[in-house]
Amino acid sequence: MRLETHQPDSPFQVGNPPVHVLLPDGFEPGSATCYLYVLPVEVLDRSECGDCLAEVAKLECVNVPHMVCVKPTFMQAPWYANHPTNAEIQQESHLLQVVLPFVENAYGYTADTEPRRLLLGFSKSGWGAYSLLLRHPHLFHKAAAFDSPLAWETPNRYGMATVFGTQENMNRYCIVDLLNQATTLGGPQPHPAPRLGLYGHSDFRGQHQFLHYHLLRLGIPHDYQDGPSREHRWDSGWMERAVNFLLGSAHETHQIAN
Repeated sequence: MRLETHQPDSPFQVGNPPVHVLLPDGFEPGSATCYLYVLPVEVLDRSECGDCLAEVAKLECVNVPHMVCVKPTFMQAPWYANHPTNAEIQQESHLLQVVLPFVENAYGYTADTEPRRLLLGFSKSGWGAYSLLLRHPHLFHKAAAFDSPLAWETPNRYGMATVFGTQENMNRYCIVDLLNQATTLGGPQPHPAPRLGLYGHSDFRGQHQFLHYHLLRLGIPHDYQDGPSREHRWDSGWMERAVNFLLGSAHETHQIAN
C-alpha cells in the first residue's frame, strides 16, 4: 500500500493541517468508490495512542481496488465539532467542506456517482464518527467506535471546552440526543442492516453499555461487542472487527460477546 499526503487550503483550520491518504496496491487514479475515514484522536500527527493508518494497513480487507483510507488532521484536540464563535476552530466544516471534496475529487468522485463513506474512530474520534453520521446520515453510510465517551453530555474534560465552547453548542453534538432524534437508522423491515458498530472497552465500558441499551430501547440496529478489555489504543486488537463491520462483514446485530 502507498501513503500520500496533502495540505489543502482550509478557511476552517489555521495552518492547513495535513490529510493522509492510504492507497491499495495497484490503485488507478480516479477509480475510488469507497472511502474509509480513519478519524484521529490526537492533535495533528501525534501518536501516543498508536498510528491509526499503520494499523489499518495491516488489514488485508482494505488492500483492494477502489478502496481509499483517509486520515484528516486537526490543529486542536479533535471532537469533530464547530466552535460557536471561533472561526479557527471549525472542525466539522473542515472535514465536510475541505477534506471530503478534496480527497474524493482527487481519487475518484464524480458528479454522477455517490461514494461510500465509512467512519472509524475511538475515544474522541469514536464520538466524532457517531456524531458525524447522526448529523449527516445522507453523507455517511456506517460508523464504528471503540472505547469512546459516547454518553458524555458536559464539556468539562478531555479538551472538550476548547472545541465545543459552550454547553448549548455541545448539546447540538451529544450522541444520546442525536439518537433520540434519528429517523433514518432503522426501517420497517424485520432486520434492517445496522449502520452503527460499538466495540470493546477500556476506559469507557459504562458509556458503551449505556449506549447499547439505549439503542435497543430506540430500536436502532447496531453491531455490539462488550469486551474483551483492551488498551485504549489503536493497536490493541479491536480494529479488525470494526473494519469488517464497516465493509459489510458484521457479526450478528445486537450480539454481546465476552
